[in-house]
Amino acid sequence: MSRLEIFFAECAETIDGQLDVLLPSDETEPTNLRAAVRWSVFAGGKRFRPALVFAVGKTFGAAEKDLKITAAAIEMIHTYSLIHDDLPAMDDDRLRRGRATCHVKFDEATAILAGDVLQTLAFQTIAEDENLSEKIRVRLISEIAQSAAKMVAGQQLDLEAEGRVISVEDLETIHQNKTGAMISVSARTGAIIAGASATELKTVSNYAAQLGLLFQITDDLLDATQTSEVLGKTAGKDERAEKATYVSLYGLPKARKLAENVHIGTCEELKKIRRETGLLREIADFILERQK
Repeated sequence: MSRLEIFFAECAETIDGQLDVLLPSDETEPTNLRAAVRWSVFAGGKRFRPALVFAVGKTFGAAEKDLKITAAAIEMIHTYSLIHDDLPAMDDDRLRRGRATCHVKFDEATAILAGDVLQTLAFQTIAEDENLSEKIRVRLISEIAQSAAKMVAGQQLDLEAEGRVISVEDLETIHQNKTGAMISVSARTGAIIAGASATELKTVSNYAAQLGLLFQITDDLLDATQTSEVLGKTAGKDERAEKATYVSLYGLPKARKLAENVHIGTCEELKKIRRETGLLREIADFILERQK
């Protein structure tokens, strides 16, 4: 295994352990709701956003114990967004991370409530994190709430763009919000917990913004080129739903070239950080390479 693969595996193990503690057991009433929450949270995945919290936090010297509850909270919000994104009123998807989506496994109403639970519990866990000062907790809650709201706005813009020809600028606005906001805040929270300077935080934010764009471009490429078995979710749904994507606007060759250019810009931001940023560079490399 590479260093990055080991890092992702260790982060996933840590986060899964933390989530198991934070989430009510599936024996807690109402049991069907608790089971739906755990079905969705423990469906697998690389825990990319929590891993980014750890990677940035540790780059600036934060201890794991100070990062893991915020990282778990961000994964709760991410999972809530996936549950709601898969609903019939949204993308109407029946497959997520290689198995039935929450509303298929349980029912639509339970899936909505499972997402609601995860969103509210995320903020509770940060508010009660005694490893961090009250000032830092308030700042984290504010930052994550703002980013979660941007994610929701991005989803609305994405729905409104279906079946329409939109500009590149409009597409970037959609994904800066829908995808980029939670990736950016994952990096920012790691830096904030570590006590990074204002200059360092700005550079980290620029890196994360580029990383979020790279993530979305490669996600669009994967949807257009890979099978459902490889993706763990329904392949080709972007084209069938007539969604605005980087592939639909640019075509495959130009979208791949755009990903390469954005990757270069992402790595350029890291050169401005006077820390060991090898792991952050490897994360950018991983995002670029996953679509090949």
